[in-house]
Amino acid sequence: MNSYTGHVEPGGAPAKRELAEISITKLSVGPMDNNAYLLIDKASDEALLIDAANDPQRLSDLIGSGDSRPDLRTIVTTHQHPDHWQALGATAGAYGTNTVAHPADSEPLPVPPDFLVEHGDSVRFGESSLSVIHLRGHTPGSIALLYRDPQGHGHLFTGDSLFPGGPGKTTSPEDFASLMDDLEARVFGELSDDTWFYPGHGDDSTLGAERPKLAEWRERGW
Repeated sequence: MNSYTGHVEPGGAPAKRELAEISITKLSVGPMDNNAYLLIDKASDEALLIDAANDPQRLSDLIGSGDSRPDLRTIVTTHQHPDHWQALGATAGAYGTNTVAHPADSEPLPVPPDFLVEHGDSVRFGESSLSVIHLRGHTPGSIALLYRDPQGHGHLFTGDSLFPGGPGKTTSPEDFASLMDDLEARVFGELSDDTWFYPGHGDDSTLGAERPKLAEWRERGW
């Protein structure tokens, strides 16, 4: 795990986590403390960015330059809210990347997605891949992305659908029930306690740390 804790400061330095086959670098960007995640497949040096949220220059600095720069080929947007795609057009244009989103959230995006993904699909980067988990409630097309480390535990990028302390914001009891149902069935019901999750804002957590609170969240309501 190295020294990675999951905490980054707005405007501050990125935090990097080295796994056996990929690296994960987390950076806080923009006025809403959005997290952007750069994943690099070590075998191919191909990179994938989750949420080009803001600050295209800082994202460019994160990707790097010269011979050491990874080959950024894919940007995945977790959901349609504007604070998660302010730098999408600039970053996709600068690097010629493919863009990916769920069809239910694709229309508001500033760049029409090159690829639309549904629940159960995979997004590849080099020799690695992420599994798409559709979590309905925060927005109609919110997705989480799961990396299954062949030499360790799962790593789940949850956008604004799951945070330490509760599910993401919803605007009706029906949306709240939908999100809780999907979180319980598709995340907590399928993945182990040692799964580390990376939200769209703020610090990380594990499913094991949050699992005991599920009934409390449900009772608390939207």
